[in-house]
Amino acid sequence: MIERIIVGPFHTNTYVITTGKKECLVIDPGADSESILARLEVLNVRPVAIVLTHGHIDHVSACNDVVARYSDSNKTIPVYLHKEDFPLLDPKNEGVASAIFQPFGPQGVSSFQDLFASRPADPTAIDSGFVVPATDLTVLHTPGHTPGSIVVYSESLAMAWTGDTLFFKAMGRSDFAGANEELLLKSVQETILTLPAETRLFPGHGPDTTVEREIGNNDLSTNHTMI
Repeated sequence: MIERIIVGPFHTNTYVITTGKKECLVIDPGADSESILARLEVLNVRPVAIVLTHGHIDHVSACNDVVARYSDSNKTIPVYLHKEDFPLLDPKNEGVASAIFQPFGPQGVSSFQDLFASRPADPTAIDSGFVVPATDLTVLHTPGHTPGSIVVYSESLAMAWTGDTLFFKAMGRSDFAGANEELLLKSVQETILTLPAETRLFPGHGPDTTVEREIGNNDLSTNHTMI
């Protein structure tokens, strides 16, 4: 079962993926933690891990509430993030992180302050090749949108969660500090679009797509309307 929950001021896609009986993996719990927690209750599933496709605040800021709700004295839910994106959560880099929100005026700044205050404090570092425990979900490092952007790929399901690296008919943005358009294009062309054609792609914003569709219809120009 794949469940999409659209959250926060930038309509970020949070995904709930069933991994076993009454257990699930959560990808990119970005905001609106009450909505995410309510949906988990309705689905009657318990998160066993959280995976972040990158460290931008609109993808990470509901982590703490999910961890707090479902952790206990015996086990804390791990929050996995590529090691290269740890600096995005460092308070010393608040100015860099807030730059994403500044074009949206006072409302954007206010949204940033709320989300940044809720960023995860102690994620677990992962790198390319990491396999989420008890699943076949494999991490593919796809730098460009951020240094530590990843895709989470399941060969058995023929599905991949692409974060903000690739959207429906668009690439992610590369005009932020730490972004690199050349690396982003390489990640898309050499890592994502080389997956089997039937692979369904679930991006960080907007509708899902497939590798086959993006090979045929994506001009691989940077889309500056996405976060």
